Amino acid sequence: MSSNDLIQRFLAGEVLAAARVLSVVERGGDEAERVLDALFPRTGRAYRVAVTGAGGAGKSTLANALTRRFREQGVTVGVVAEDPSSPFSGGAVLGDRVRMTNAVGDPGVFVRSIASRGSESGLSALACELADVLDAFGRDVILLESMGVGQVETQIRFTADTVIVVLTPEGGDEVQSLKAGLLEVADVIVVNKSDRPGADEFAADLTAMVGLRDASADGWTVPVVSTTARSDETLGVLADTIARHRAHIDANGRRDARRRDALRARIRLLLEEDLRASARQSATLRERFDGIFERVAAGSISPYRAARELGEFLKAGGHSPR
Repeated sequence: MSSNDLIQRFLAGEVLAAARVLSVVERGGDEAERVLDALFPRTGRAYRVAVTGAGGAGKSTLANALTRRFREQGVTVGVVAEDPSSPFSGGAVLGDRVRMTNAVGDPGVFVRSIASRGSESGLSALACELADVLDAFGRDVILLESMGVGQVETQIRFTADTVIVVLTPEGGDEVQSLKAGLLEVADVIVVNKSDRPGADEFAADLTAMVGLRDASADGWTVPVVSTTARSDETLGVLADTIARHRAHIDANGRRDARRRDALRARIRLLLEEDLRASARQSATLRERFDGIFERVAAGSISPYRAARELGEFLKAGGHSPR
């Protein structure tokens, strides 16, 4: 099947075609780029919610509960979940996916799990590309669930309209080391498994921490929501909080501004990756690098000068001076 035929079936709403398009994008390469180019004009309608936090915080359970809530409202949902890569096969460790029970047999829910492939940003560029596909396919809400990797995950703010940071009552020490990143990233902080001892005190500490910080530039003060999978009421509060944040950023135009920031960040990341790939494939650059490295190893020059010389070499077009 040609790419054009596949895209036409995709645009006609065929679920099988959507699955194949996602597979094409996941494989990468020129065909994936052609597909993404064709679909990008149809993106931008879906509301994107990122769910992040440390492993074991209950992100999958919350994503499952939110999916159920959205479906009860007649909202279609796409889920992109990034799992740690298997150290043996390199594929995704899909244990968490068995808890996405609300997706089973529901044509209004589309779940795609991917391996992190060594990504250190919580959500890889591929996760964002798959979200674009589900957006173009007409999903109303897209949930992006990260594998959760800590402070470097601050880049996740460029992937979604609402970012939910999920913590557990046992995460007090972790918060102390991550609080700068957490306060920068979160639109909503969730204390999950709040039926455990110390949950109320932990939520109060987080609320106090948030209170020490001024409201964001758009006037939003990050709320702390306590949830437990055993309480539909608490999950309803979380869903209502997401809706409130959506209304807030829609009302003041911040949603469009955030998406512009996200697109700018994605272009930069794609450009950097393209430059890195070009550098890796350049035999001339490898030769130049090896020569400069030997001078550093011999103590003739510093690593700083080596980096400057390599930078000047690249700026000159990657060719040896005449």
